[in-house]
Amino acid sequence: MKALILNSGLGSRMGKYTVSSPKCMVPLKENETIVARQLRLIAQMGITEVVMTTGPYEELLKNHIKSLDLPLQIAFVNNPQYKETNYIYSIYLAREFLHDEIVLMHGDLVFEEKVLEQVVKSEADCMAVSSAMELPEKDFKAVLKDGIIQAVGIEFMENAVAAQPLYHLGEAAWNVWLNQIVAFCESGEVSCYAENALNQVTDQMKLHPYDFGNLLCQEVDREEDLLAVRSLLK
Repeated sequence: MKALILNSGLGSRMGKYTVSSPKCMVPLKENETIVARQLRLIAQMGITEVVMTTGPYEELLKNHIKSLDLPLQIAFVNNPQYKETNYIYSIYLAREFLHDEIVLMHGDLVFEEKVLEQVVKSEADCMAVSSAMELPEKDFKAVLKDGIIQAVGIEFMENAVAAQPLYHLGEAAWNVWLNQIVAFCESGEVSCYAENALNQVTDQMKLHPYDFGNLLCQEVDREEDLLAVRSLLK
């Protein structure tokens, strides 16, 4: 099993926090950044291989991660077109490292250890969702039918639950999605969400929702998100 962490974005909505460093290096508490927390918890799960996509400030991020001295083998894949593309293209660039069972997460996602543990230990292919949270207007929702995820995106409201970009996919299911990502990118569709490709092949998969309820699993997109997460972690 490998962890795939997507860190190629600009993080422009974070304002002052991303002027000179990537969003994943924003401190959550003293001496621990978002990426440091993610990698610490990943290592605690017994995962030893990580693929991390990068965009701006790649060397700064590499040096930060090296300073953590964690028992992880990390392959860094830079997306030099991070300004013009979305993370679907970053996954495409990293594809040679990714034909395995995968735990996929966005680099700005903060979660409790229990959430990651349940996702990693899931025997079914799954995505983290919460039936306890209100549907967000501009963030991911998952459309459910008969207990299976049919589609993921920001536009869905009917038969949907709030969703977070944290997945556990076995090799077979992941390669179905990855092959569709490759098809999208090689046809020039490089600025959409990777979930646009996912939605074309969910009928070939059986993606289950892992409902984390009121546990912490939240992206940090804006300063108010950061302040809320910091408060919860206290």
